Amino acid sequence: MKAAVLFEANTPLSIEDVTVSKPAPREVLIRTVAVGVCRSDLHFVDGAYPHAMPTIPGHEAAGVVEAVGSDVSTVKVGDHVVTCLSAFCGHCEFCVTGRLSLCVDPSVRRPKGAPARLMLGDRPIAQMLNLSAYAEMMLVHEHACVAIDRDMPMDRAALLGCAITTGAGAVFNTTDVTPGETVCVVGCGGIGLAAINAAKIAGAARIIALDPVPEKRTIAEKLGATHSFDALSDTAAEEVIALTKGGVHHAIEAVGRPQSAATAVKVLRRGGTATILGMMPLGEKVGLSAMDLLAGKRLQGGLMGSNRFPVDIPRLVDFYMRGQLDLDTIIAERLPLERINDAFDELRRGDATRSVVTFA
Repeated sequence: MKAAVLFEANTPLSIEDVTVSKPAPREVLIRTVAVGVCRSDLHFVDGAYPHAMPTIPGHEAAGVVEAVGSDVSTVKVGDHVVTCLSAFCGHCEFCVTGRLSLCVDPSVRRPKGAPARLMLGDRPIAQMLNLSAYAEMMLVHEHACVAIDRDMPMDRAALLGCAITTGAGAVFNTTDVTPGETVCVVGCGGIGLAAINAAKIAGAARIIALDPVPEKRTIAEKLGATHSFDALSDTAAEEVIALTKGGVHHAIEAVGRPQSAATAVKVLRRGGTATILGMMPLGEKVGLSAMDLLAGKRLQGGLMGSNRFPVDIPRLVDFYMRGQLDLDTIIAERLPLERINDAFDELRRGDATRSVVTFA
C-alpha cells in the first residue's frame, strides 16, 4: 500500500510502498477513505513532540472495514468506521470509571516481540497514536474504531476522529455547558470551530470567538459565534469581559500556546472554568494567579474532549445528519495523499481551517 512516511523530524513526508500485516486477534484492517490534516500531526512532523522513526502520521480518519481478526465483536467487514486515537482496553481503572480517553493500557498495541503491524521492506514502522492514517490501509485494535451510519459522507466523518470529538467533547463532556451560559473560544481552527458549533447546540447564550484571521472569525460566526474579536488585539480580553458583564462561564483554548491559555483564564468571570485543548510546547506551564484562585476560577485539561467515542461519535454523526453539526463549512480543501506536505505547509501558515486527504 501507499503511505506517507516520516523518516526524520523537520523533513518532508515521503510516499512509500509499505506492507501491512494481517489482522491478529482483536485487530481490524480498514481501507482508508479520508483523513484530516491535524496540527497534532504537525507537532510530530516538526519535532515539537518526540516519536520513534520511521513513522506514518495521521490520526483523524474514516474508512471501510476490509478484514477482522479473531475475537473481534464490535465491527464487521463492510462497516463504515471512524477511527479514534484514544484506543481503550475496557478493563483498566480509567475505562471502568468511564474515562476512556485516559486509557494507556498497552494491550491495544501488539506486544513486544510480535511482528510489527507496518513494515517498510525489512524495517518496522512505528505506528503513530495507534493509527498511522496517512496510508491506504490502517490496522488497528477494534477499540480504536467505531461503526457509523453508512449514509454519512466519509470526508466529513473523518473530522469526527479528532477535531470534532475534541472541540465538541470539550463542550458536551469536559465543561458540561448549561443552556444560557457564556462561552469564549480562543482559536478558530478545526477544534475551535467544533467547540463553537457545539456551544450553539448546547444552548449557550453568548458564544465569543477569538482569532487573528478575519476569515476564520467569519466562519466562526456562521457556525454559531454571536460575537468575534481579533485575538491579537491588546483589548480583546477586555472587550469580552465588557460584553459579558464580568467574563464568561467557560473559556476553551484551542490553539496550544501559553499566550492564548492566559487569555482563556483572563476572560473568565468569577467561578468560571478554562479548558485547555491545544498541545502546548513541551516544558510550558499554564497556571492561575492568587487572585484567580480567590475568585474561584478553575483550570483544566480536556484530552480528546474527554470522549467515550463508541457513544460520542455515532451521536455526532446524528447531529450532522439532522443538520445541527456543520462539518461542510470546516473543510477548507480536499487533496490526494501525494500533496500531504502542501497540506502541512498550509497548516503552518495558519490560515486554513481543515484540509482532508481523500483516497480513490
